[in-house]
Amino acid sequence: MQPRNMSMSGVVDLAAVKAAQEAKAKAEQARAEAARQGGGTGAVSPADLVIDVDEAGFEREVLQRSTEVPVVIDFWAEWCEPCKQLSPVLEQLVVEYNGRLLLAKIDVDANQMLMQQFGVQGIPAVFAVVAGQALPLFQGAAGKEQIQQTLDQLVQVAEQRFGLTGLTVDPDAAPGAVAEAAPIPAGPYDALLEAAVHALDAGDFGGAVQAYKNVLSEDPGNSEAKLGLAQAELLGRVSSVDPQQVRRDAAEKPGDARAQIAAADLDLVGGHVEDAFGRLIDTVKRTAGDDRDAVRLRLLELFEVVGADDPRVAAARRALARALF
Repeated sequence: MQPRNMSMSGVVDLAAVKAAQEAKAKAEQARAEAARQGGGTGAVSPADLVIDVDEAGFEREVLQRSTEVPVVIDFWAEWCEPCKQLSPVLEQLVVEYNGRLLLAKIDVDANQMLMQQFGVQGIPAVFAVVAGQALPLFQGAAGKEQIQQTLDQLVQVAEQRFGLTGLTVDPDAAPGAVAEAAPIPAGPYDALLEAAVHALDAGDFGGAVQAYKNVLSEDPGNSEAKLGLAQAELLGRVSSVDPQQVRRDAAEKPGDARAQIAAADLDLVGGHVEDAFGRLIDTVKRTAGDDRDAVRLRLLELFEVVGADDPRVAAARRALARALF
């Protein structure tokens, strides 16, 4: 399998979409709190730079640790032959970075939930987490030089955008010296955002929408609230329709803006992202005036749900521009 997404250009875009500034602020808060409580984590052994992580320890060992050092994640399995070639290379390189990176190895057979949460389609797959933000690096086997170029860019992004300078490594330190990272302090809107998530889980889409709007009224640029609001509004819309009727209407009325908008919502909730985008772009071509504007605005809302970092969004934006102009 050939490596994909080896360029780190997408990392910068993804970091911006995922609220780089908020993540940086939280990382700085966590480091300040660690310093206040005793000057940080101290020196670690080279052996502590490569760790096995499971679902139970993910938040502590990856998310919290990522506030002080970029964490590279190696998704692997015992039966995966390419993994057996890639993993030793990653381990060697991370140790050579001398504390500027940490490697977390995740066995996908034992940690299916983490695999799903990261959207891993095949292994080996390599991601990074920087200041709590997940960044895709590459999938499949890759040469040492390619991997090193990717890791060089990761370190640069972590230092320049998040101020992460890594861990202090002492070759004489005893293994096991990695201390627990300082908890990330609660942000000013964390309680509201948590309430919104609970409302979504309970099917209270109206409550979730209001909670996200409360955050945005105070902080219009809060990316987490923007994304959550778009998702909550989408789920609220599809929860009140008859899917079969929506599909019939869309099939019978290809030029009806409202019918196609409703069907696109169902497409997206069902995971058919490209179908949803294509449906609305085709409808833009067939409509005019207020109908066309309504379709365009709904398409932009669905872009928010999927995320600007997704290549399907970038492709759809280009197609929309061609349809409009």
